[in-house]
Amino acid sequence: MLVDAIRAEGFRLSKNRTALFWSLLFVPIIALAIGAVTNFVLKGSETKILGDEKMPPELKAALGRGTLDMGEALVSAAGNLANPLVLLFVLIGAATIYAGDYRWETWRLISARNSRVNLLLAKLVVVAVLALAAMGFMLVGSVFENLIKAAVFERTLTFSLTGETAGQFFGFLGLSWLRIIQFAMMGMLAAVVTRSLLAALFVPLVVGIAQFFSPQMLGAMGVMPDAWLSILVNPGAATDAIQAAITGGERAAALPDGLLVKAWLSVGLWTLVPLAGALAWFRRQDLSKE
Repeated sequence: MLVDAIRAEGFRLSKNRTALFWSLLFVPIIALAIGAVTNFVLKGSETKILGDEKMPPELKAALGRGTLDMGEALVSAAGNLANPLVLLFVLIGAATIYAGDYRWETWRLISARNSRVNLLLAKLVVVAVLALAAMGFMLVGSVFENLIKAAVFERTLTFSLTGETAGQFFGFLGLSWLRIIQFAMMGMLAAVVTRSLLAALFVPLVVGIAQFFSPQMLGAMGVMPDAWLSILVNPGAATDAIQAAITGGERAAALPDGLLVKAWLSVGLWTLVPLAGALAWFRRQDLSKE
């Protein structure tokens, strides 16, 4: 029965071209366009930038004629797959999936044919697949962006991927996927409680913005950034800490003792608690008038 519900949700999403475009294609297209324009602008200003001693060394290094390692580029891109733009636009598809039956009053047509838990879990599975697909398109866009960069600056392409960097790549990939799902879980809870697509879209954004500014607010009250409260209320900071551990080296060594435990607990709570709340609320929800 769960498989049937997943197939049904996947079929419905496949017919929603608007949600698919905004969730899967918009951000990679914009990122690729901005990256290409930036490379051409830098190429046009190359002489001025290289001759200016005040320019950052990183910018001058980007204009070099050395090799461009596509393996390193992929690892770097994988670490940035859960950026705010990706979170925002994947949330559009997630909110549509979570709240669509409330909007179109279709719960009454399907709730009699499957259990409520299966219906909600099927939506979660489809959102998880949607997140993976969005990440895949972002990686493809990153590859094309680096190919353009290599062509513009006449850099030689190489590809190297050691066991360590491969581990980092898959670690970043899994962490980014978990972060997108965790962020979308707030949309599921908001959709079930409010029965509103707009709430499913805007509640996670408001909560996310509040979490982003929470270190400054808690810092003013004397709460340190690595304290339990700071990490538990901010899964974004927890994700950054886990990413530093995956990166290794100086970033991992600089992590305070016990921070990873707090980080994993924060990400786990912000993922599982909204899911449990949505399932509990939905099982008791009156859908007779839907």
